[in-house]
Amino acid sequence: MGPIITRAEIPGLCDTLAALLHEGDAAVIICDVGAVIEPDAAVVDAVARLHLTARRLGRQIRLQHANARLRDLLALMGLDGVLPLGLSLQPQRQAEHREEVRGVEEGVDAGDQPV
Repeated sequence: MGPIITRAEIPGLCDTLAALLHEGDAAVIICDVGAVIEPDAAVVDAVARLHLTARRLGRQIRLQHANARLRDLLALMGLDGVLPLGLSLQPQRQAEHREEVRGVEEGVDAGDQPV
């Protein structure tokens, strides 16, 4: 998405998404909204309509790089639970006490003092 989205652009965005979804087989589509500078109701409308377009085709959209204002607008409009945010903003699961986080390995430097 670009930095500014108008309501007139929304049908074209949905058509583009539908065409891409018909060509591919990805179950989850990542929508990078990091370029959106000043999110407003038109941006929320665009994201919601893109979500509906994906759902109608059996897919899911995940927003990535949403700034605080966009997250606040989504929450204000009751869409924060409907439009999932990307992994960079919302961890899927927290490690329990003394449980190692998957994908993270602790390395030891030869010069480290024992604890």
